[in-house]
Amino acid sequence: MPQHIGIVACSAEGAALCYRSICVGGADLLGPHDHPEISMHTHSLAEYMKCIYRNDWEGVGELMLSSANKLAKIGADFLICPDNTIHQALPYIESRLPLRWLHIAEAVAAQAVGRRFRRLGLTGTRYLVESDVYPEKLKARDLQYVLPNQAEREEINRIIMDELVYGVFKPEAVATFQRVIERMKDEGCDAVVLGCTEIPLIMNDSNSPLPTLDSTRLLARMALRRAVQSRAVPA
Repeated sequence: MPQHIGIVACSAEGAALCYRSICVGGADLLGPHDHPEISMHTHSLAEYMKCIYRNDWEGVGELMLSSANKLAKIGADFLICPDNTIHQALPYIESRLPLRWLHIAEAVAAQAVGRRFRRLGLTGTRYLVESDVYPEKLKARDLQYVLPNQAEREEINRIIMDELVYGVFKPEAVATFQRVIERMKDEGCDAVVLGCTEIPLIMNDSNSPLPTLDSTRLLARMALRRAVQSRAVPA
C-alpha cells in the first residue's frame, strides 16, 4: 500500500487544490479512482493571520506543529503543507516534528533544475517574498531569482488575501500578474514561481508571459512519488 499523506493545511483554496491534485495524480500512477490515503488538518486561517500580523512566526510554527501531531496520531506517514508563506516558521519546529516534512520550495527548485531554468521570478504574499523560504532553496541549487518590487508586492498580497483565498477570481488580478511577470521576463527571468498556493487558480502556462512553476501541483506530485515509491523501500 502507498504511504499515508498528511496535509498540514492553512488556507482553504490552496489546500483544496493540493488535495484534488493528489487524488487526480494518484489515478495516473495507481489506476482508475485510486490514490494514497490522505488526511488533512487545519486550524482556522484567522488563527494563522493573528500570528502573522504581529510577526509571531514562532506562534505560526506552533499551529503547524499542532496539526502535524494530530496527523501523526491518526496514521500519516509523512507531511506536506500547501502554503508557501507559513514555511518560514518551519525552522522553529523542525526538531520537534513527529514525521518527515516535504518542503514545498524544494519541490519547486528541483523542477526548475530539471527543466534547466536558471533565473526565476518569485510571486507570492509579501510575507513570502520578503522571507528566506525560497532564496535558501534556490541558492542551494545555484538558481538566481527576481522579486516583485514594493508596489507589486503590496498589490499581489492584496489580491491573494482579499480575493484568491475567498475564491474570488477577477480578470484584473490576472492582468496584474501578467504585468509583473512580463517585467520579470524583461529582467532576464526564464520562468516564474507561483509561490502562493492560490495563484495557480488564476495563472498558468496558457496566460503567463513566462513558463510557470506551480508550487501547489509540484508539491502534490512530490508527495505522490514518495507515497508510491515507499511501497518498496521503507521510509
